Amino acid sequence: MREINLHVGEGHKERIDLYLSEVEHIATRAQVQRLLKAGHILVDGRPVKPSHHTRHGEHVTITIPDPEPSWMVAQSIPLDIIFEDSSLLVVNKPAGMVVHPGSGVRDGTLANALLAHCKDLSGIGGVLRPGIVHRLDKDTTGLLLVAKNDATHLALSEDLKARRIKREYLAVAWGIPRTRDRIETRIGRSRADRKKMAVLRTDGR
Repeated sequence: MREINLHVGEGHKERIDLYLSEVEHIATRAQVQRLLKAGHILVDGRPVKPSHHTRHGEHVTITIPDPEPSWMVAQSIPLDIIFEDSSLLVVNKPAGMVVHPGSGVRDGTLANALLAHCKDLSGIGGVLRPGIVHRLDKDTTGLLLVAKNDATHLALSEDLKARRIKREYLAVAWGIPRTRDRIETRIGRSRADRKKMAVLRTDGR
């Protein structure tokens, strides 16, 4: 467990979750919100909600809890590594491989393979997603970024959010489309099958 202390500087009146994620770069916004919900972030000694707006001079204490022990086992699964250095892995995920455990899948995932390949991975993704910066569906093949440390994880997450990292997808189409169309809709978790994504009338992205 480690503790971070800071004082809000002049001119900052952002929401506390935005301030800590985008100004101080403590963690991603979602991770900051989880820390706030768990009471690990105090402003002048008191817990606050993510909607709290910062004020000049406030003292912020962030407690980063130790990583939770993982039940995941390291599995020696072959990885198609495109690039690797001390901070980053770029892996070509094959179709049919699940990225991390969930929805009844407990092993044989990319995360299991990464645990066997690397001794240390960023813990920001949580115990089930060590080092994993983004995901691909099970049946999708393609490049995945894997961070070996928290600083790299945070930097890559910010680059993805700011669209400084360009992603291209190729799809196999049946037949030849007569026209070029653009589809805009709301996509989210299927209410009929939680393992699938679906077009939603409300919510979604």
